[in-house]
Amino acid sequence: MDVAPIDLFLDDRHVDLADEVTEFAAEAIATLHHPRDDAAARVQAREILDLLGGAGWASYAVPDHKADIDSLDLRACCLIREALAGASSLADAVFALQCLGSLPVALAGSNELKQRWLSGVASGNIMAAFSMTEPEAGSDVGAIETRAERDGDDYVLNGHKTLISNAGIADFYTVFAKTNPEAGTRGLTAFLVPADTPGLEFAGAQVMSEPHPLGEITFVDCRVPADFRLGEEGEGFKLGMRTLDRLRTTVAAAACGMATRALDEALEHARHREQFGRPLADFQLVQQKLARMSTDLTAARLLVYRAACEADLGAERITLESAMAKAFATEAAQRIVDDAVQIIGGQGALAKHPVDRLYRAVRALRIYEGTTEIQHLVIARELLKP
Repeated sequence: MDVAPIDLFLDDRHVDLADEVTEFAAEAIATLHHPRDDAAARVQAREILDLLGGAGWASYAVPDHKADIDSLDLRACCLIREALAGASSLADAVFALQCLGSLPVALAGSNELKQRWLSGVASGNIMAAFSMTEPEAGSDVGAIETRAERDGDDYVLNGHKTLISNAGIADFYTVFAKTNPEAGTRGLTAFLVPADTPGLEFAGAQVMSEPHPLGEITFVDCRVPADFRLGEEGEGFKLGMRTLDRLRTTVAAAACGMATRALDEALEHARHREQFGRPLADFQLVQQKLARMSTDLTAARLLVYRAACEADLGAERITLESAMAKAFATEAAQRIVDDAVQIIGGQGALAKHPVDRLYRAVRALRIYEGTTEIQHLVIARELLKP
């Protein structure tokens, strides 16, 4: 990984970390066989988590439970996702969900919950999941229909979640449900729900074009102790947005990792593939694509690490910075991967080729944790504030 374009935003320890995680990704992750289907991806996801835990990388997904959000080294998370995404979109997703599922616990969980669950997340022994999306609630979080009704010392959850990464293999889910159905987003509350809780069921896999452990879960009279509530009633939306405000920057970093791999593959092919008696790299139209790809990637990385640096230096919110980073980086990565396929030609459209896998994997980044369109609205809203 070339960190030169972003070294202004990195400490020396981050430069060292980038080298180390890039080496790990190349030796331990890129050498794994590519999962052939959803079932294989579910098995490999747990294997990857073991690797991340054993190498110490999973520990970066969890803030110090004795500190606050600023103890999450966001630049480190971005560097790790960037390296992993270039080697394996599945490995990137496994690390990302450790962050996404555990950060709400770190921010709003009781000390008992933090001590019981977060050490396992950091060691790679516990797999986390984040459960917000529903069939009728994507960008419109206020449309969530899952209910959580107080019953003595418990809450009883009933509802249906969809498009949940790690569904069926996670050890716990961070779940968002309505405790006050009439209050819109102000009626949302978050809970930590262990996977073995009676009434929580894996409702089936959802198959993506790039193998990924995605699926649906249901809650039928699922009793969760009140102590497993994250924060106060009605604070779920604020907690969810605070989590996404930080971590969507890492989605942009993953996009940069995929784009870097695509650019590397395109450069290698352009240098060595000959057509009409000379390398593709000699043709100006190919040079134009390569120039645009590199420029887009450099701009994306600068946006990503600017946002992450702001967070690490103590900014309470990085709403504008993270929205800009995610919107630009994910769209740029889509263009870069597409151009890589075009340069490589027919071989790049074969399922076994790395850029074809990138082509299938990168598309989802423009949707999850806030679509590009939502990011544009967020950016405009921030700009128009008095």
